[in-house]
Amino acid sequence: MPSAVRSSRGSSALRFGRFTAMGAVAVLILIAGVWASWGTAQHVMLTKGRERGTVEVTRCAEDACEGPYRPLSPGSQPRAKVVLDDTVAVEKGRTYAVVLKPGGEAVRSGPAGVLYAWVPLGGALLLASVVVAGGLLRTRAAWVMALAGAGLLTAAFVAL
Repeated sequence: MPSAVRSSRGSSALRFGRFTAMGAVAVLILIAGVWASWGTAQHVMLTKGRERGTVEVTRCAEDACEGPYRPLSPGSQPRAKVVLDDTVAVEKGRTYAVVLKPGGEAVRSGPAGVLYAWVPLGGALLLASVVVAGGLLRTRAAWVMALAGAGLLTAAFVAL
């Protein structure tokens, strides 16, 4: 006759395994978001010693816009043409504040550039919130993460 008493060891091991696996997935998603954002964010946020200036966009293609660069920082040299890779909210004829990456590629600076650089982290926060809510059963933490991600994405959209 089977025993009516269940072993709690088996179910706690399963709970611990689920908690560990889902926690690792959530952390991995967040690390990937920071990693994807930091490639651009470091140039926009840590501008000391970098070339800063403005670009007046004269031509746009499908994936890049270009124009002449006018320096604002000491030691920076004017250039006839620099390329803005991501053309989100970039219009021909407008002038944008930029920071030059090593190699001459320009990235937008200022509040709009900082927010746009961290957009991948906002998406990662939204995705990780689903894992935290469903896999870890931590709904409050998931709501905080989701609201932070949605706030970051909304602020970037408004700033651009």
